[in-house]
Amino acid sequence: MESETNRNMRHLIEIFESRRCTKIGGAVNTVMLDSDQGKDGTVSGGGDAEPSLATHSSAADLESLIERLERVTSRLERLPVLLSTTLTPPSSPTPLTVQIDLIETDNMSINGYQELMQGPLQSYLQLSNQLGGDIATHANLVNEAFQEQLRYIQLATTRSKPSQAEDVQLLGPTSAKISSIQQFREKNRASKFFNHLSAISESIPALGWVAVSPTPAPYVKEMNDAGQFYTNRVLKEWKEKDKTHVDWCRAWIQLLSDLQAYVKQYHTTGLVWSGKGGAPPPPPGGMPPPPPALPEVDFANLAADDRSALFAEINKGEAITSSLRKVTSDMQTHKNPQLRQGPAPFKAPASKAPVKALPTPGAGSLPDKPPVFARDGKKWVIEYQKSNQNLVVENADMNNVVYMFRCRDSALTVRGKINGVVLDSCTKCAVVFDNLVSSVEFVNCQSVQMQVLGKVPTISIDKTDGCQIYLSQESLDVEIVSSKSSEMNVLVPTASGDYSEYPIPEQFKTLLNKPPTGLTTTPVESKG
Repeated sequence: MESETNRNMRHLIEIFESRRCTKIGGAVNTVMLDSDQGKDGTVSGGGDAEPSLATHSSAADLESLIERLERVTSRLERLPVLLSTTLTPPSSPTPLTVQIDLIETDNMSINGYQELMQGPLQSYLQLSNQLGGDIATHANLVNEAFQEQLRYIQLATTRSKPSQAEDVQLLGPTSAKISSIQQFREKNRASKFFNHLSAISESIPALGWVAVSPTPAPYVKEMNDAGQFYTNRVLKEWKEKDKTHVDWCRAWIQLLSDLQAYVKQYHTTGLVWSGKGGAPPPPPGGMPPPPPALPEVDFANLAADDRSALFAEINKGEAITSSLRKVTSDMQTHKNPQLRQGPAPFKAPASKAPVKALPTPGAGSLPDKPPVFARDGKKWVIEYQKSNQNLVVENADMNNVVYMFRCRDSALTVRGKINGVVLDSCTKCAVVFDNLVSSVEFVNCQSVQMQVLGKVPTISIDKTDGCQIYLSQESLDVEIVSSKSSEMNVLVPTASGDYSEYPIPEQFKTLLNKPPTGLTTTPVESKG
């Protein structure tokens, strides 16, 4: 008798073999299962249809059933794989979204900044998330910095300009975010995206435009240019490998360019404070009294037109002079000399007007104005500095000009090669520079000094009293032009390291040529 286990296995195989066709995704795929065929080519069935199976031993019959079951199982295992590849489409990446907190307002400045965040900032953040790793982490810090600046701009629309000490506290959160962005770069110098991190860290100080006046927009452009050194490195490294890095660089540069346009449009001369933080203090002495009330006039009793009386007087002709007073003999000054005493009625009495002092060269007394140290395009403006010995201009371009105006007891150092330096109305000031393309000028100054470490073609001195010029070995061929100036000395370096001092002539002797063909002027040497 066949065992119950063999019958169950045989029944299972017959069920599998009966399924000759399988529908997969609407298409019919015929799966031909292996079956036991006899030597005559007939397909063996199951159950009692094969009497030959009964003659085999139970062990041989069981082994044959196991082999058939394994073949059927191996084929059935392929069906789910085929089904999944046929019916399941490839999964597409989930679009990345970045959370940016926005507010609803009618203020144009805030709306303009939020458009900046929704547009180029959103593009930069999405590309950073696609690149992932340190770039994505860095981008989250950048997003937080822009969020802090949005809050600061919103605060500026609700109050008056704070004091300098309070403004430092209000800018604290934004400054902390900028520092965290730069510190992240320093902590990840081994990152393969170090150039990406450096491009952001070098240009993120552009968010400091809120503390720059009177021209913050050029400052944003300057910071954008500072980061392009590293964005160029990224483009060179990745433009042939992954276009996403190229788009990432363009998105960041576009973000700062749009920030510059926003600042130029809404905050041309500096961050605008609404001035609604509090009422201004009353003037000293209390409020002025109200103006007196106008007298009451009865306009109903006025004549409609009084010009008729005027025309009537004019039409009198010669009789119009009958009402004039006549000058008697006692009123005539030529008959009464005592009437000529005192000032004439048409002459004002003589008074001593104060003598206006002649202008003196130099800054004189500095006006009470805040000191200025700012860059305006190609011009560095330094004004109203007092007792500041640490004025430094660096990272300037070759076409830049430094203009120092009405400064006192201050020293300026210019590093690098620039176009020129001008000192105007300065007193007791000094300037040290490396190389100049054109010239250094002193105008209307007092007690000034200059030292050139490299090359300077021309030195111009005009209306200046007291000017010490220290030259270098490279500038011995300099041209010095002076006019209306005094106490000028040129110090030339020697081989021993000291300086030889030579005065510039202040007195000149002029002779008329014989025969008269012009004038000859020669300097007069000072002897004493």
